[in-house]
Amino acid sequence: MATHTSRRPAGRRAAARRSPGRPAGARAARKRIWLFDEGNATMRDLLGGKGAGLAEMSRVGLPVPPGFTITTAVCNEYNARGRTFPPGLMDEVRRALAAVERKMRKRFGDPKNPLLVSVRSGAKFSMPGMMDTVLNLGLNEETLRGLAGLTGDERFAQDAYRRFIQMFGKIVLDVEGGKFEQIIEARKRRAGATVDTDLTARDLVEIAREFKALIKREKAVDFPTDPWVQLEMAIRAVFDSWMGQRAVDYRNYNKIPHDLGTAVNVQAMVFGNMGGESATGVAFTRNPATGERRLYGEYLPNAQGEDVVAGIRTPHPIAQMERELPGVYRQFQDVATMLERHYRDMQDLEFTVERGKLWMLQTRAGKRTAQAAVKAAVDMVAEKLITKDEALLRVEPEQIYQLLLPRFDPDDKAAAEREGKLLTRGLNASPGAATGAAVFDPDTAVEIGGNGKPVILVRPETNPDDVHGMLVARGILTARGGATSHAAVVARGLGKPCVAGAEAIRVDPQAKQFSVDGRVVHQGEFISIDGTTGEVFGRAIRTLDPDLSKERDLQTLLGWADRARRLGVWANADYPRDAARAREFGAEGVGLCRTEHMFFEEDRLPIVRRMILAESDVERQRALDQLLPIQRGDFTGILREMAGATVVIRLIDPPLHEFLPRYDELLVEVTELRVRGDDPRALAEKERLLRAVAGMREQNPMLGLRGIRLGILFPGIIDMQVRAILEAACTLARQGIKSHPEIMIPLVGHPNELRVVEERLRPLAERVMAEQGVRVGYKFGTMIEVPRACVVADEIAGRAEFFSFGSNDLTQLIYGFSRDDAEGKFLLRYVNEKILPENPFQVLDARGVGALMEMAVRLGRKTRPDIELGICGEHGGDPASIEFCHKIGLTYVSCSPYRVPTARLAAAQAALKEKQARAERDR
Repeated sequence: MATHTSRRPAGRRAAARRSPGRPAGARAARKRIWLFDEGNATMRDLLGGKGAGLAEMSRVGLPVPPGFTITTAVCNEYNARGRTFPPGLMDEVRRALAAVERKMRKRFGDPKNPLLVSVRSGAKFSMPGMMDTVLNLGLNEETLRGLAGLTGDERFAQDAYRRFIQMFGKIVLDVEGGKFEQIIEARKRRAGATVDTDLTARDLVEIAREFKALIKREKAVDFPTDPWVQLEMAIRAVFDSWMGQRAVDYRNYNKIPHDLGTAVNVQAMVFGNMGGESATGVAFTRNPATGERRLYGEYLPNAQGEDVVAGIRTPHPIAQMERELPGVYRQFQDVATMLERHYRDMQDLEFTVERGKLWMLQTRAGKRTAQAAVKAAVDMVAEKLITKDEALLRVEPEQIYQLLLPRFDPDDKAAAEREGKLLTRGLNASPGAATGAAVFDPDTAVEIGGNGKPVILVRPETNPDDVHGMLVARGILTARGGATSHAAVVARGLGKPCVAGAEAIRVDPQAKQFSVDGRVVHQGEFISIDGTTGEVFGRAIRTLDPDLSKERDLQTLLGWADRARRLGVWANADYPRDAARAREFGAEGVGLCRTEHMFFEEDRLPIVRRMILAESDVERQRALDQLLPIQRGDFTGILREMAGATVVIRLIDPPLHEFLPRYDELLVEVTELRVRGDDPRALAEKERLLRAVAGMREQNPMLGLRGIRLGILFPGIIDMQVRAILEAACTLARQGIKSHPEIMIPLVGHPNELRVVEERLRPLAERVMAEQGVRVGYKFGTMIEVPRACVVADEIAGRAEFFSFGSNDLTQLIYGFSRDDAEGKFLLRYVNEKILPENPFQVLDARGVGALMEMAVRLGRKTRPDIELGICGEHGGDPASIEFCHKIGLTYVSCSPYRVPTARLAAAQAALKEKQARAERDR
């Protein structure tokens, strides 16, 4: 068996012997094509991830088939020219291919000694399966005979030819891929073949003939026979795939810029389908689902690469190669170990074994689940591969959120098993639990899932055209494919559960159903998949929240994050149960407790309505007196839960009509009562309520009587709330429980508003403490959510002891958007068409909203240097927004309890990035 001895992975010695150096910037920018042995890992911008990986593996002496990379800059120029090649490009391609011919001792298009090539995409950031690849390029009837003569294997040559026609027809000529598969399946039925490898050379000749006829029928063109024409068309197809719908959707989802372009890698073919000593595979240096430190992957004997990733055949576990090809397996283990240590990160490797010789086709940072990302980062610190700071920067904050995904309730899951609802088991390709309606095509997934209904996308196997459906699905189930199939890789990247290779199910996309052991599941019926165990159930199963205390690696990582960050991380919590969960997740305080949410509780809403509808101050006060002990109990519970930590309690904010029935619903009820005329008492009560609601209706409630304006016009409401807060704090103080309530007055736009309210509330606070015989610490502050408040923040800070940015309303008022209307009508289109780079309600608009926030911080600190500054809108849990909050010097961010671990890591990353930038400036 052939092995490579002169090019063994010598690690640091090889790297030192052939130092990468950095190409001169001007030369690199001008050079349009780079041979693999000319580039290195630092050139991802120009060569893309695949090209840079091939160049680096070549540089350190690993067995890489020779080839060259057409840079991303050429792709961008191609698109700028209206999908036209730059002048002279194909001349440069011919010169580069001549260098490959010399190394391989073969000639492209030579009928006796043909060189075949692959043409692959390769963007800067990994986009698995999103762009196009063509293999076996250069075959025609003449070179086919030469390939058969060189290898002495007619069947192999015919198999390579039918693969080339099929792939070129689908990728370059845009013939529907399923039509080629139908021809293959029909031939297999006629031949009595079970799998593709059972087909004879004669069968493959007939398949190739039928493929060409299909192309002629579909596209009215003959299949191209000139290898140079084939190559030019394939390069063009790869460039075009950069702006293909699935690639655009993937970049939008992952926030990858559209102006990076893709490189094109043209590489000498090596063949894994040349018999029993040949194979192809994909492997990871660690388990990408769990992070476990062991070689993980799959391979197929006598196959080509697309067979593994397409999921057409279910591959063998990589460990099985140790028995079937022991020498190659040991060599591959050495290469995998060397590459992980070289890149200091988990690697995703593609390889081919041609008649016992190992060839490396790709190395890149491996896509991994949240669990694997955290475990690998923590383990690599223990292994002294990376530092703690590097580990913190290695994990995406959103991956922490994925770790908090639900799992199935074990009791309900056991009940489903007892009921016989366990349908089958497949490969546990991506962890997590999901329940949803079964759907059988991506368009239906978008149609149903896009309206909020949970769906599970069920496919025979997925392909890149399914991505838009995978994005909205709760989980993915496939009948074929393995742990490195397209479905598995994309699902792990998206943080969605996936069960792949569930071979017992028979999926019929046309009938919109799947069957297993005589049972049929139709579209719309609920199923559940467990991506951690590979189980598939025929009904919905309840889910449970994870136990963070048992996630030891995550706790370790977050402990490092807490030591690295400057920003505090608080939580938005309206009830004691929210506060308890927030503390469990590491929140250091409550940055927003919304008192109006408490008013909607069933036992108190009637009292609130009586207070609102009161026709006299005495009647209103009676209702407020009833609400006082209820509110005191609310605040006692949340302050006790957060003992020793600050709790920011916002006084009532929404307009009062929100606590009353809707006007249009009341109008219908009154009309019906009038028509029937059988209940004058009920009619009188409803008419009274209708008049009250009509009297409170506003043209624009968001800008109307709410927040501090409500407190000024109806002071009894906020008097009751402040009394309840301080009585709760005093009660706890007598029990030896420390609390730190901060009372937040919303919607302040003018300092005089705050003056009027504070001059009323501060004496009240003193009276309450005198009555209780206890003094407690408290603060008065305001929510900064009106643009004018940012401009006069220095004046407001004269009375406010803290600011909390209400970034949701602040964004609405700065943009002039009504969020509910904007998101439903035009905002998505604005983002899709890049009128706006992001949804400003999800990612803080640093240039607009952020500029006013920065002004408020500067002015507020000018008046009150020790002022406490936070943010409590949804942006408090968004990593990019957290980084901005760090930059402008906020004290803390506050977010939903489930986002707290994400915010802890994001805050640490913001501090580390600032530290790196400072070190870079000092160099």
